[in-house]
Amino acid sequence: MEWDIFNIIAIIAFAFSGAIVALEEKYDIFGVYVLGLAASFGGGIIRNVLIGVPVIPLWEQGILLKTALISITIIYVLPKRWLKSWNRWNDFFDAIGLAAFTIQGALYGIALKLPPGGIILCSVVTGIGGGILRDVLARRRPMVLHQEIYAVWAMFAGLMLGFGFIQNDNPVQLYILFLATTLLRIFSIIYKWHLRIRNMENTIRIPIVQENSKQVDG
Repeated sequence: MEWDIFNIIAIIAFAFSGAIVALEEKYDIFGVYVLGLAASFGGGIIRNVLIGVPVIPLWEQGILLKTALISITIIYVLPKRWLKSWNRWNDFFDAIGLAAFTIQGALYGIALKLPPGGIILCSVVTGIGGGILRDVLARRRPMVLHQEIYAVWAMFAGLMLGFGFIQNDNPVQLYILFLATTLLRIFSIIYKWHLRIRNMENTIRIPIVQENSKQVDG
C-alpha cells in the first residue's frame, strides 16, 4: 500500500516538474510530454538497468502512466498567469518527487532482498535519475551536480531503510521519513546549503603551449 502511495506521489510531482521545466525552455507540446515522462520514469528505468531487472514491467503499470499523462496535461493547459506562480513551486514539486521516489526505490530494493548497499543504490538512483534525465533533455546542468544539497538526502533515506533504522513495514515511520527528506531538501534550497565547491577561477594557469612554442622558435 505504502509503495503504491509513494509511487503516485512521486509520479505526479516529477511529471509537474518535468512539464514546468519544458515550458520554461519553450518546448513544444511533444517536448513537454517527453520531459514530463522522462522525469517520472527515468529514475526507475536507470535503476532497473543497473541492477539487472527488466524494464518492461515499468510500462505495464497503466495507472501510473495515466497519472503522469494527466498531470502533464494539467500543467500544459493552465493559464499563463497561473503558470508564472506555479514556476515558483517547481523546486517544491522536485523535493516531493525526490523524497517519494527515494523511499519507493529503497522499498523496491528491500522487496528484491538486496543487501544494504544495493538498497541504497536503488534509493539514490530512483530518487535522482529522473531529475538528471529531465535536466539533460532540457540542456541544463543537472541540478543534482551543482545546486543545493540533493543526492545526499536520497542517500540519507536509503541509509535509514537499508540498515533498518526505519522499518519498511511501518507506515508511520515511512511517512515521517518522507516528510523529513522533503523538508531537508526544501531547507537546502531556502538556506542555500551546499557541498564544498572548489573555485578554479583564481588559479594560475601555466602557459604550456606558449612555452613549448618559444622553445621550438629558439
